[in-house]
Amino acid sequence: MKNIEAPSHAWITPDWPVPLKIKAVSTTRIGGGSLPPFDAFNLGAHVGDLKEDVLKNRALLVNEMKMSSVPAWLNQVHGIDVVSLPLPETSELPDADASYTRQPGQVCTVMTADCLPVLFCDGSGLQVAAAHAGWRGLLNGVLERTLSTFVDPKKVMVWLGPAIGPACFEVGNEVRRQFLEKDPHGKEAFISHNDRWLANIYWLAKRRLTQAGVVNIYGGNECTFANPTRFFSYRRENRTGRQASCIWIEK
Repeated sequence: MKNIEAPSHAWITPDWPVPLKIKAVSTTRIGGGSLPPFDAFNLGAHVGDLKEDVLKNRALLVNEMKMSSVPAWLNQVHGIDVVSLPLPETSELPDADASYTRQPGQVCTVMTADCLPVLFCDGSGLQVAAAHAGWRGLLNGVLERTLSTFVDPKKVMVWLGPAIGPACFEVGNEVRRQFLEKDPHGKEAFISHNDRWLANIYWLAKRRLTQAGVVNIYGGNECTFANPTRFFSYRRENRTGRQASCIWIEK
């Protein structure tokens, strides 16, 4: 492992009008100590990186962001299950793609490398959540399931983190068909590209959120695939690291 440096200046702080006690961050690949192809701030322990490097990177995240507890890592399976924090004490990570909490200090966290990380906060700052929305989870309702943990969706603010952009996200006819079966208006999110389609995951997420009653949606302007120096991208590199998006209520 190479020498690591504090990289918080290179991370993304969501620009949204949440209460001051709400803290959120979305990391990049910049900083940290993992070696290629996981260089450098890889937070994924399941991608083949050295365990000690991942643990040091995770500890740096906690220290830099002054978190009062470690992030609640999940075993993400492209599903729609949401877990409540704090998690029960167990040696195994829960199979889930979102977490929520009302307890200060608990850090809702999802990892991505092209899929869409989505952070949630109610207007009063009493509850937060984080969801991992790949196209399967998005199609099947992971955002709606996460929203169901809130009392009033109209009072929920949502931030869309770095994901593969609409100029790079190629999908086949079957993926497009499944989205259009759910919502015929979804055709606006797909542009014909040779014998495939370019899909706008940001548009699809905003559509699902607004249909569920969300009014205030922010972010959605990064592309992981097109920015190799800043972001990990599974589609671009296949064997690569993971960035994390975290949200918590400060104690």
